[in-house]
Amino acid sequence: MTNPLLSRSALPYNVPDWGAIKPDHIVPALKELMSAGREAWEQIATNAEPATVANTVDALEDAGLPLTLALNAAYTLMSSIGGDELDAVQSEVLPLLSEHANAFRLDKRIYDRFAAIDRTGLDPETVRYITEELDSFTRSGITLDDADKARLRDLDSRLSTLEVEFSQRVIKAMDDNAAVLGPDDVAGVDDARLAAARQDDGTYRFALDNFTNQTLQVALEKPEVRAAVLQASLSRGLGAHASSDTRELVLQIARLRAERAELLGYPHHAQAVADAGMAKDSQAIVDLLGSVAPKALAAVERDRAKLEELAAADRVTLTASDYSYYQEKLRGELGLDDEALKPYLELNNVVENGIFFAAGKLYGLTFKPRPDIAGWVDSCKTWEVFDESGEGIALFQADYFRRKGKSGGAWMNPAVDGSAHDGLKPVILNNCNFPEPADGEPCLLSWDNVITVFHEFGHALHGILTRTTYRSLAGTEVPRDFVELPSQLNEMWAYNPQVMASYARHYKTGEPLPEQMARKLTAAATFGQAFDTTEFLAAALLDQAWHRLRPDEVPTDVAEFEAFEERALRQMHIFHELVPPRYRSAYFAHTFGGGYDAGYYSYMWAEVLVADLENWFRNDAAIESDGGLNRAAGRKLASGLLSRGNSRDPMESFVAVRGRKPRAEALLERRGLA
Repeated sequence: MTNPLLSRSALPYNVPDWGAIKPDHIVPALKELMSAGREAWEQIATNAEPATVANTVDALEDAGLPLTLALNAAYTLMSSIGGDELDAVQSEVLPLLSEHANAFRLDKRIYDRFAAIDRTGLDPETVRYITEELDSFTRSGITLDDADKARLRDLDSRLSTLEVEFSQRVIKAMDDNAAVLGPDDVAGVDDARLAAARQDDGTYRFALDNFTNQTLQVALEKPEVRAAVLQASLSRGLGAHASSDTRELVLQIARLRAERAELLGYPHHAQAVADAGMAKDSQAIVDLLGSVAPKALAAVERDRAKLEELAAADRVTLTASDYSYYQEKLRGELGLDDEALKPYLELNNVVENGIFFAAGKLYGLTFKPRPDIAGWVDSCKTWEVFDESGEGIALFQADYFRRKGKSGGAWMNPAVDGSAHDGLKPVILNNCNFPEPADGEPCLLSWDNVITVFHEFGHALHGILTRTTYRSLAGTEVPRDFVELPSQLNEMWAYNPQVMASYARHYKTGEPLPEQMARKLTAAATFGQAFDTTEFLAAALLDQAWHRLRPDEVPTDVAEFEAFEERALRQMHIFHELVPPRYRSAYFAHTFGGGYDAGYYSYMWAEVLVADLENWFRNDAAIESDGGLNRAAGRKLASGLLSRGNSRDPMESFVAVRGRKPRAEALLERRGLA
């Protein structure tokens, strides 16, 4: 049987033939491609000729391309579809990939070839590539002796297995802990959401969002029901369901990461992660987060008085489960009621007349629907992306709806990375988890959902507009604490009057969002930041707390799990009884599922740069009153930053646009906490 992952796709832009890829294709293909890759490495490592860019850098890029394409497709299916069969594939594959990566990073012969390349006269991107590779070898343990290298391989293999299991249990917990409510409990929930949740026995079953406070709480009118929903969310992974209990996994992962950091010569895992990013110093991260915490908590206390007044009118004593409900009422009093906004925020309009419209104004891009190019599920949509000369430069595919088995949250990933060396154009994917409407019904978004669409498309633009020579430096292949800059920056266009007038239109009548509502929405861009900042900081500092431990400091008993969490929040001076962390440790997939381990801070670190760039758009780059929504500004951002990927130090790219290094104060100003 032909395995579609073993050959280059013949479809436009080499987009994977999603319908042809079956779960049983993945493991055999990846094993074969890893084996072929190692054979190529061996030839490069044993080449008797002096190391050059052609016989080392280019040769390694060529050797890695087939595996990269197959992995991109496999990852998409495992995360966007999931389910038992793909979960089993993931459990088998990730430890193999961990060992494959170590086989490369711990090969002193390849390291020596990189070190031996004469960099005199090379172009800056190639020099950057070689320098980054040498640094990665060093951080990965190339200087360890054979015994310690063997121990590192064992640690990485065990961690990979545990992280996969944690991620899968987190997804299962969203279903295990689903809120099942009776007909008398759902007062306040809109008809469309009720229709999607209705069960045969007359109850309503709501799968949980991946974060702590549930969007359902905003609608539910009964305080005791709100409390039950929040408790269901908070108790995920804490042992009520054995199949989704994650406590022991967290303890093991934290301990193994601490052991790994110690082996590599770092005081703790948080410092190992910081060293690979822009921050460089773990204490600088804690100091940044800690400097914002007092202002966030003070803002919560200011909001508390207003919320308690609203709750008292309902004879309710304000608790954590009521915060978002009364915050939404307060938003309504300001003319920002989400239910009143939703008819103007239909998903297709937000995409085609919002994110695409802004990309056209800024970057000269146009998007043509390609219904002939299928996605991995029927509801996935495809667009071809053209530049202002009319040349097709990329494909964009988007899967916006929740389904059982799909990973929680929202994300971007490439199916094909664009690079001049490979001669490939980007195929970039966005995933979200909005409730899918019934057939024929519109998908109406909350304002937070709108911001999510703009955010993830910012990541997509980073991939679409990449213009690097090498795949390994393209698009989002940047330090973890820089990768969130393009995504957070793209959120600003949701508020731009021109953009909003384009997408915020009533789904039935086509009438624009009333001008008064639009003005209030823009003026209240910092509304709710007390809560949002506090819950983010609690999660980010909790992430740091776990990963600043030495191996002997990690709790050994799951009975200590919750006590450690509360103690850490109090010691980090971010505990507040009304605002639980955005993610508790037991379902914190960003950090214990891998990818953002000791790195959840990245959102706020990047936001310092984002805030300063927003000021540049609104002031220096603005033409008349367009807020910076013009081709000159977009051209400068694209050429100076978005197209550059990691082909130079990201701070150089920031300075190339802004003209100077960032001001930390801009972060507090952006969040309304200055």
